[in-house]
Amino acid sequence: MLEKVVMTILLLITLAAFARRVNDLVGFVRLGQGEDRRPRDWGRKLKDQLVVVGLQRKLLQWTVPGVMHFFIFWGFNILFTTIVEAFGAVYQEGFHLPVIGKWGPLGAMQDFFVVAVLAGLATALVIRKIQRPGRFRGSHLKEADYILYLIAGIMITILLTRGAEISLGHFPYDTRWTPVSNFAAQLFTGMSVAARDALDTIFLWWHSLIILGFLVYITYSKHLHIATSPINVLFTSERPKGALKPMHIDVENMSEDDTFGVGKLTDLTWKQMLDGMTCTECGRCQSQCPAWSTGKPLSPKLLIMDMRDHMFEYGDQLLAAKRESDEKFQEAISQLPPMNPDIIEDEVIWDCTTCGACVQACPVNIEHIDTIIDMRRNLVMTESRFPREMQSALQNLETTGNPWGQPPAAREEWMKGGRRQEELKIPRISEAPDAEVLFWVGCAGAFDDRNKKVVYDFARLMQIAGVKFAVLGGEENCNGDPARRMGAEYIYQMLAEQNIETLNGYNVKKIVTVCPHCFNTMFNEYPQFGGNFEVVHHTEYLAQLVAEGRLEPQGELAKTVTYHDPCYNSRHNDVFQGARNVIESIPGTEYKEMHRHGHSTFCCGAGGGRMWMEERMGKKVNTERTDEALASASDTVAVGCPFCNIMLSDGIQERKADDRVAVRDVAQLLLESIEFHPDSDAAKATNGIGGGYPPTKEPEEMTGTPAGPGDAQTT
Repeated sequence: MLEKVVMTILLLITLAAFARRVNDLVGFVRLGQGEDRRPRDWGRKLKDQLVVVGLQRKLLQWTVPGVMHFFIFWGFNILFTTIVEAFGAVYQEGFHLPVIGKWGPLGAMQDFFVVAVLAGLATALVIRKIQRPGRFRGSHLKEADYILYLIAGIMITILLTRGAEISLGHFPYDTRWTPVSNFAAQLFTGMSVAARDALDTIFLWWHSLIILGFLVYITYSKHLHIATSPINVLFTSERPKGALKPMHIDVENMSEDDTFGVGKLTDLTWKQMLDGMTCTECGRCQSQCPAWSTGKPLSPKLLIMDMRDHMFEYGDQLLAAKRESDEKFQEAISQLPPMNPDIIEDEVIWDCTTCGACVQACPVNIEHIDTIIDMRRNLVMTESRFPREMQSALQNLETTGNPWGQPPAAREEWMKGGRRQEELKIPRISEAPDAEVLFWVGCAGAFDDRNKKVVYDFARLMQIAGVKFAVLGGEENCNGDPARRMGAEYIYQMLAEQNIETLNGYNVKKIVTVCPHCFNTMFNEYPQFGGNFEVVHHTEYLAQLVAEGRLEPQGELAKTVTYHDPCYNSRHNDVFQGARNVIESIPGTEYKEMHRHGHSTFCCGAGGGRMWMEERMGKKVNTERTDEALASASDTVAVGCPFCNIMLSDGIQERKADDRVAVRDVAQLLLESIEFHPDSDAAKATNGIGGGYPPTKEPEEMTGTPAGPGDAQTT
């Protein structure tokens, strides 16, 4: 009787402590700003729960640690039945679960997962204590060790309790199904009944006390993710992967007193608070981050951990002030330290290329990029504090509609071609309302000399294929991606609204662009402001034209080619196959894949507005990616992005490898195979709107890049 009373008291105390802590944690989350995360696509949500939570798909991207965690996760789910059995045994000798409590296969699964969890724990200790991967740098390693030891204690006491019960004849399962537990029973051979009964009680209480302690401890540790992960996955954004959260600023009524983004803890959304509580500190995001990998301060993991620790430090006093009065709450908020630089250094926020590797790697769907961009928005629009080299790019975007600062009339200069090229005759959309597609040239294509060649060659390919297309010419503005990802949301919104108005005015339906950033912004983010268009990246469009027979690569190119996947194509939009199809269609090419490719590509370093910022610390990101390209032993690095073109070309030059390795856009490789073939009729090609053009390509011809805000990265 005393045993039951003591256990009841312990259970009530533990549950009360657990409930109180959970109440505080819910209060911490509610300190965040409101954000509509109501699930709308329940099919997608159920799939995420099954695949991400249940099947641990994102963890299994790393095979050994993934399998280890898979067994520990499912071990806890299955072995929860043994926990119920253990507490039930305190109140009733020989207790078993209703209905399934004597089912042999359940006993077998319990045995299997006890062994599987112990094997998983051993693997985890080897990884942490012997291998010591860099992704754990900055994590709370001692706390993780305590958790591993507690779990090991739970598993060992399960086995010992089951062994004692078998020896006493209290075990509810047929022992033919439980060989491991039956083996544990051999430990009690030769003992008296009283000794076995005493040990059974000791192991049962040992097991129960560890469980009760573990239940409270996890609410104060990083293993809180055991409870919050399914919730965090449930409320994962339903926006397209490449789309940022919109702000919808009233530009005309902005005042100096307005604040934007995240400046203090309470500016975070409730979902960002939940992200902090859900971080497992596994470091997968950190290991994939191009900034961290090249020696810069940014670690997505440490950023989330710092944010969470700050929340735990000030959460209690904020809740106390909130319970007292609204005035006290506002006073407490006013005394909070700024998120940047007091909690997270400014440099950390500016290191991000928004490549999305962290979000893809995170096993619990933490959305690092949204948090980083919200902090940038505060630094730019509220604090007016940002890297000095951004100033000219933002000013140019606001005044001339492009970061190069070139006049709108210069957007058609690329049509003139190089010294030995004929001028292309391409109509503006105002002159060709029946055009099949609008060719969105983009700022880099219009103003950067290297990329002028790309858009020229792509336009020729469309002419050869007989595509009726047109351009906006001087009416085209920057899509707004650099401004938005640098945190200048008001400039982005201004550019987006102007472009959407122009495109809707011409009733444009289908857009083709050579730039993944233009593609992503117009396809995924313009709908936030009423712009709904079919947008296709040029590599996919070329693959379609080749598949339809409208473009026929015939000339043999004796080249060894590797392809660099742009982050905003492959990772953010699952666009990566078209480029490979085009390359493989060209006779004579030998294709070699880089180590990191497809969804696992490595950033060139220009995304997130980094094109317009200096790299002052560590190895340059573009140099790191260049080294990977050179390691592929290819003589041609194919690209599908103007920024990647610039960054990798600069990297090749920096490594003094430009005499043996060339950086070429996929369109340039395809045109070379078509134009240079002796039997090609490309010289007679016409798109039905323009005229015919001779085969005049000079791939060796290179000119300099015009001075502009990008000099920080292009020199």
